[in-house]
Amino acid sequence: MNPNLFASSKMLPKGFNKKKFNITYTVATNSNLQEIQNLSKTQCHVKKNWPQIDKIRGWMISAETATFMKWGGLGVIASELPEAFNDSFAAKGSSLTVVTPLYCGDTKKKKAELKTDVYVGAEGTEIKLKKVKTIDVPFFGERNSLVKNKVDVYTGRYSNTDYIFLGNERFFSINPHKNNPPAQDGCYVMNEFGINEVERFAFFSKAVYVLIRDLCDRGVDGVACPNVLIANDWHSGALSGLTKYFTVAQVENGRMKPELAAKIKNIPVVHIAHHLGYQGWDYENTSKILNSLYEETASMVFKNAKAVKNSNPRATNTLIVYDCYNQASCNFHLADRVVTVSKNYMEEVSKELGFGFDFRDILKIRKDHRGFFGIVNGYEKKLISPNKDKISEVNRYFGDTAFQTFDEKSLDCKLQNKREFVKLISRIATDEAYRKKVIPLIDVYQFEDISKSIKDVSKTPIVCATSRLVEQKGYDIAVQAILNLAQKYERFKAEYPVFILGGAGDINYFEMLKKLKDKVAEIDKKTAQRVFVFRGYRDEFAYAVQLASDFYMMPCRFEPCGLTQMEAMAKGTLPIAMSTGGLVDTIEDGVDGFRTEVFFTEKRRVYGSNLTAQRLKNNENAYTETLEKALNVFYRHPKIIEQMKAKAMEKDFSWDVEGGSLYKYYNLLSLGHL
Repeated sequence: MNPNLFASSKMLPKGFNKKKFNITYTVATNSNLQEIQNLSKTQCHVKKNWPQIDKIRGWMISAETATFMKWGGLGVIASELPEAFNDSFAAKGSSLTVVTPLYCGDTKKKKAELKTDVYVGAEGTEIKLKKVKTIDVPFFGERNSLVKNKVDVYTGRYSNTDYIFLGNERFFSINPHKNNPPAQDGCYVMNEFGINEVERFAFFSKAVYVLIRDLCDRGVDGVACPNVLIANDWHSGALSGLTKYFTVAQVENGRMKPELAAKIKNIPVVHIAHHLGYQGWDYENTSKILNSLYEETASMVFKNAKAVKNSNPRATNTLIVYDCYNQASCNFHLADRVVTVSKNYMEEVSKELGFGFDFRDILKIRKDHRGFFGIVNGYEKKLISPNKDKISEVNRYFGDTAFQTFDEKSLDCKLQNKREFVKLISRIATDEAYRKKVIPLIDVYQFEDISKSIKDVSKTPIVCATSRLVEQKGYDIAVQAILNLAQKYERFKAEYPVFILGGAGDINYFEMLKKLKDKVAEIDKKTAQRVFVFRGYRDEFAYAVQLASDFYMMPCRFEPCGLTQMEAMAKGTLPIAMSTGGLVDTIEDGVDGFRTEVFFTEKRRVYGSNLTAQRLKNNENAYTETLEKALNVFYRHPKIIEQMKAKAMEKDFSWDVEGGSLYKYYNLLSLGHL
């Protein structure tokens, strides 16, 4: 980039990224500009000491929470980690507060509203709020100029956790725009004002920054200033650029006192990376968002936002990747620590381009300098194990089912649940009125009555996959494995498995599953009767499927951590999984589940021996072999399967188990290392 390109402007020119340019950096002699230029190297090489934190006052800054707006696993960690943390450490004076947008509107799938002083979130949870302040957040408006947007700051408490909600109608409305893509929902809609997800969450980061600035400057009644910030994935990826670049740039411009800047920039930022494929790209709004974040210092910051030296020519500036605004990039370069959600995924993203993308080399530098960690996501086991309250709720919902509670010592009850599920799925197949009542928003394809064709349910494996219909979950690999099995299943000389496959998501994958049933029917119609495919989601139905299933298919192309396998194992359902990401860390092959011997990405072996990789050649073959292995053990060694189910149910990934994830986070937040 020509260093004089933006000399006449304090902001970045509109569409500057759409012109060809090379980024070069002048040698800075000014101490503030030197700090900005050297910051990425300082942070990635872990040259800055972690502050002494005796009592943690942390903020979990998250666009999603499982309590009020859930879309995926990052929403679960945003709710469960603070709750578990506060349970364990509040007595020591440490706590985590959740900071999240106050979404309002109705997408037809998610609805949230503020009723006077009671907020009803998109998950139906209510919380009483108190408005403590209104802040002005400069951000570009409809006319591409900075506008002071009013953001109302509310506080409330749910369970044992304090919440801070930030309210602004323009950015946090979830009423969809007429052009909203059909796959976008919840907090990811393009809303009625034309605000997309990247612009929404850039604004969220800016609002959090303004609140922190006010807390560090004059304070806010009813809100304590945090001493550590947790940025939950790319949604708050702009945060460290604001606290560490913007403060210094404002000192340079004479708009902030050095003492205030020091307070803000010395609050450490921990960035949690979930799946690196989601980064917050926005090519069209690159200059608009950068000008919104950095205001009159945007040109100054951009010209000096030098990335840590690495071999990737696309990532030489911390604020963009190649020529596109990338919200994750800033925190990957500038956060004080980076965490991802399993140890094996940490290894994958710092070694393989197919996992780490443009940040592989940066993350390797961080890992080599002990600034990048893998901590497996936890869960609340009591909420997902086959507990009495949940199973009673499922039985009431379906009307006349008799699913039973069980644990690792009463697995005979799981057999009863298999019988109940066979009756349930057969009734859904034959009673249209009942089907519409119990799974009203689920599309099914040629469900058939199997109640009479199954001779002995104890000898009939039930195999399920009820995750989202997206590329990540590898449904095409599952389809090929099932077809391979169908073509030679007679050699098992046993009852053919019942397969239940589907979930919410892409209709193209539903079409693929429908073709699977059709192709199996061409091989054998009776076999095809046992293939159930659907599209949509109903919690009670998914829960019933897992209660009854012997195996859970996870042929994932990638899985940073995975909560589904943990949920399945807690119900005595053995995962049959690809050896990738957190599946390696959480499933012990042959003990509490089954994993492939090898795993490939982009035709490269990532996991397993070279000899096995040469034999199997690809993930389809590897997964087919593992599926057949699991079924062979089921048919020939049922006692081993029972032992494995017991081991799976005994396993506990709860946040607060001794030496578990919660204590690793506590060490990280207080000491800067595990």
